[in-house]
Amino acid sequence: MKMIRLRGFYSAAIWLLLSSGVQAEATSLDAPRQAPLSQAQQQAKIDAADDETRKLLSELSRLETNTRRLSAYNDELERVVTHQADLLERRESALDSATTMQESLPPLLRTLVQRLDRWVDGDLPFLREERKARVDNLEQMLINPELDGAERLDRVLSAWRTELDYGREMDAWRGMLNEQREVDFLRLGRVGLYYLTPNGDEGGVWHAAQNEWRPLNDDARRQVHKGLSIARDQRAPELLELPVANPLQNAGDAGADS
Repeated sequence: MKMIRLRGFYSAAIWLLLSSGVQAEATSLDAPRQAPLSQAQQQAKIDAADDETRKLLSELSRLETNTRRLSAYNDELERVVTHQADLLERRESALDSATTMQESLPPLLRTLVQRLDRWVDGDLPFLREERKARVDNLEQMLINPELDGAERLDRVLSAWRTELDYGREMDAWRGMLNEQREVDFLRLGRVGLYYLTPNGDEGGVWHAAQNEWRPLNDDARRQVHKGLSIARDQRAPELLELPVANPLQNAGDAGADS
């Protein structure tokens, strides 16, 4: 009786092993027939996206090149602006003591006003009359006996903050070029100053090293026209490819001494 049961057990085991082998073989035979279909689907998706991917990569490369160029132009400007901001912070911290303030405030204010005057003289020639008038008012304020030290300090620091903000702004206005003809001016922080005649036929960029206007070609004038529209909120912001005025060499030196 035991022998019969064992034989039945072995028969069942052999049958299960054979069945598993047949199923595994069937599965392995079916797999190659499904694989080509899955690969074909993947290849179709890759082919469909290939053209758009190349376009996006090309545009990304162009934008990265322009970004690196503009970053190089702004490196020196950022250093000067950061230096001035740190200087103001140190000056304000040094004036926390009432005794120090009483002793050092008058010569300190005089020095800050003088340096601001040199900054304006060596900077791009934008809003020159307005900025020089601001310095003149500060000089008159320093000898006004009706103002206390705190109010004088506040006005001087406010004028410095205004000048520092010019380096972070994009501005456009219409004015007189060399007091002879009316043009549209475009200013990109302290990186570049440009003008364009109303008909767009003439344009120029301020060249700080030679302290003169240099003419712009057709492509650059079109870029200035775009910049004027952007500054006046008539066009969405975009990268502009323009020559740089290379400003702040003299102004930066004036702000760093004494």
